[in-house]
Amino acid sequence: MKRFIYLISPNKINADFYSVLEKVLTCKKVNYFQLRLKNYPKNKILKIGKVIKTITNRHKVKLIVNDNPNIAKEIGAAGCHIGQSDTSYRQTNKILKKKIIGLTCHGSKRLVEQAIKYKVNYIAIGSFFKSKLKPNAKKAKMKLIKETKKKTKIPIVVIGGITNKNYKKLISLGANYIAISSYIWNNPTLKPEIAIRKFN
Repeated sequence: MKRFIYLISPNKINADFYSVLEKVLTCKKVNYFQLRLKNYPKNKILKIGKVIKTITNRHKVKLIVNDNPNIAKEIGAAGCHIGQSDTSYRQTNKILKKKIIGLTCHGSKRLVEQAIKYKVNYIAIGSFFKSKLKPNAKKAKMKLIKETKKKTKIPIVVIGGITNKNYKKLISLGANYIAISSYIWNNPTLKPEIAIRKFN
């Protein structure tokens, strides 16, 4: 089965989360798990990250740390995801050497071209739909997926309000991975381990 899901953590992680994550990853559809904790102190992210790494390793999922290459290095994560206002690509590459680096390009052709020049490991494009994670994110045009696909073989991760009802169109346009978070962790009717199985 192809692993095509890029799963982003919820904003808050408590002690119950680890057993839930374990259940979610048994679906064998997740390729990347991004640890995204915006308002946590470094020591807490390190502690949580180390526990999560044992779980992701067990399920052969690549652990990616959001924003901070130094934390990614300390945890021994597979790599780091950086936004346009985070540590620069060059600096991140210097810290992580040959590890995975993904870059947020929003809906910008110019940023996509820059990411291609950097030879990043994946290009993140979005937001495509209204998202609870980033409610004020600017919408990206669907055609950017196709245009990016023509220019490079670098995998494309699509992001922003993705659910089991809208993801197939993005895949059909050439996206390699779908990034999901709210649909899994904040689903009003489905438990996370059931929600993840709605993606085939």
